[in-house]
Amino acid sequence: MAIVKILGTAGARYVVAKQLRSSAGTYVEHEGTRLMLDPGPGTLVRMASAKPRLEVEKLHGILLSHAHLDHSNDVNILIDALTEGGFKRRGVLLAPKECLEGDTAVVLRYLRPFLKEIRVLQPETSYQIGKIRLRTSGRHYHTAETYGFIMELGGQKVGFVVDTLFFPGLIDYYRECQILILNVVRYKPHPSPNVQHLCVKDVEEILEAIRPQKAILTHFGMTMIRARPHQVAEKLSRKLGLEVLAAYDGLTLEI
Repeated sequence: MAIVKILGTAGARYVVAKQLRSSAGTYVEHEGTRLMLDPGPGTLVRMASAKPRLEVEKLHGILLSHAHLDHSNDVNILIDALTEGGFKRRGVLLAPKECLEGDTAVVLRYLRPFLKEIRVLQPETSYQIGKIRLRTSGRHYHTAETYGFIMELGGQKVGFVVDTLFFPGLIDYYRECQILILNVVRYKPHPSPNVQHLCVKDVEEILEAIRPQKAILTHFGMTMIRARPHQVAEKLSRKLGLEVLAAYDGLTLEI
């Protein structure tokens, strides 16, 4: 059995800044391998307060889908904590090049030697950390270099559809997934092309095409919160004839 624990479901600047929902990352555990995906603000605190407590020093890897703060803010404190201040060199970091180089670099250079390994993500490429096999999607349409992940967990393929504008290629990237976890920031499309996030209509199109066994909506902006995510999920379930759930802070999925 594998566990996916969504520590936080905040997905836009206002929701994160006001902490209307937690902005912590997503914890994944499978056959003794433990990963943290997109450790946004408050991840360390949420790990410590989880029941049962999630021990940072037992993480085997950290995954960043992109450099934006709501996905990467706690990466440095997690690196420091899991390596016990650099005294124990361990852990793997997987991140896009933009997270490591140039003006958008989010990983502090003095912490990098603390890790056992750093791998720069490439599109549609397979990786393995311990017992967890995963593959990146193609590059998402977002304002930063962004990749989603497809993990093999508990005999299922679990797709993490992170921030992106909708485009038909998304369906091909995640078509084989039995479980989809989708970042749904917007209730309706935004008129600006610079707001590159999925809305409910986009999710409906993705789910209709892929028809996974289960879909989980998360990473909500204010328009989604006002629309009440659990009601949105219920309507999608009825319309599509699929199991669609709205995540809440601390939701644990057993796969």
